[in-house]
Amino acid sequence: MDLVNRVKEYIDRNRLLESRQPVLVGLSGGADSTALLKVLLALGYPCTAVHCNFHLRGSESDRDQEFVTALCRTLGVELVTCSYDTRKYASDHGISIEMAARELRYADFERIMKERGAAAVCIAHHRDDSVETVLLNLIRGTGIKGLTGIKPRNGHIIRPLLCLSRDEIEQWLKENGQSYVTDSTNLETDYTRNKVRLKLLPLMREINPSADEAILSTSSHLQMAYDICLPALEAMRDRCVREKDGIMTISIDALSTLPSVQGFLFEILSPLGFNETQIAAVSRSLHSQPGTRFLSSTHQIVKDRDSFMVSALSGSEPDEITVSLDTTEVKLTGGGMLSIRTAPAGSAISALPETATLDASLLSRGAITIRRWREGDWFIPFGMKGRKLVSDYLTDCKVSPLERERQLVALHGDDIIWVMGRRSDNRYRVSPRTETQLILTLS
Repeated sequence: MDLVNRVKEYIDRNRLLESRQPVLVGLSGGADSTALLKVLLALGYPCTAVHCNFHLRGSESDRDQEFVTALCRTLGVELVTCSYDTRKYASDHGISIEMAARELRYADFERIMKERGAAAVCIAHHRDDSVETVLLNLIRGTGIKGLTGIKPRNGHIIRPLLCLSRDEIEQWLKENGQSYVTDSTNLETDYTRNKVRLKLLPLMREINPSADEAILSTSSHLQMAYDICLPALEAMRDRCVREKDGIMTISIDALSTLPSVQGFLFEILSPLGFNETQIAAVSRSLHSQPGTRFLSSTHQIVKDRDSFMVSALSGSEPDEITVSLDTTEVKLTGGGMLSIRTAPAGSAISALPETATLDASLLSRGAITIRRWREGDWFIPFGMKGRKLVSDYLTDCKVSPLERERQLVALHGDDIIWVMGRRSDNRYRVSPRTETQLILTLS
């Protein structure tokens, strides 16, 4: 079977595309993406090529763009070019160059796919890429899922060339007289993947000429094992985990009944950036004091009395926001919405903690400030006469450490008028003298 028909059979077997569906093709100009475009055209798929210029390799980046422009003109294929200041994006978002390039290209792939009405985005990963990925994950440390290799489909992203090796692709291009460009960084051994490609894999092939096939076969068996385990993992998750308002709560009592606490936590927490050492420490802290904290680059875990509470780090959210009382709705720090409305005196007053009903005439400034509570903050809880520290109030309410950290207060001037979602201040209560009610509602 020739190479084009092997790809067709792979597409059909994995149900990647239906006949003649329009597709986007990620086109770098390298051997793999050049072959992918030509094979899909030979199979009759209407193609739009997308070239991403990350401006990371000086004149080579410009050379690549010139090559794909000429190639698409020759083939009669529409080309969409995306240009990025990748280093600035990485710096602005505090991420690696590699992650920045990934985020930029996949965001544009999604946008262009919708604009063109394409069925999928075709990426030129091949069999060698999957082998390298397995070895990289093994070296860095991973779970079962990390050893299952690259999948033929991930949402709208499909990979029709996973049935082919790099050598087969380059040989096919040579036989068809098709040139391509070579990224010089692929030949450098400064990058871990290149070390695997240029040093480790050749040595493994010396030991076993069928090393690639053996690795992929093992990956396939591990995928089958993972598919068997997945329903059990989901059942454990249903028993142990609750998610609400951006907080994941993991029950310690439920965790304690599992056959492997650390194994389950690895599946839940490793996608959030926690490493094996941290996860082992979390699993050992089931009976430690509340308040223990663990941090990844994107998330935090806080130990409560009977649970672990997991949330995204707040990042660059503002310390406080000022909201005009003429506003009807505002998005709050950490998520959630605050709605603001007025009602005439005598209207029904909600007893729900998510709603505060206040005397509008007492808020003479026409605005309120919303921020997280601070040490030393105090208010006079509704129905009481004396001051109470917000910290003591939260302790009395048995608020968890993570919820304490996220607790918002609303202020009028220097007065706390509402510990939001919990209790309003008695000084701003509705009274017989109230003419207009101000109603604040969290959602």
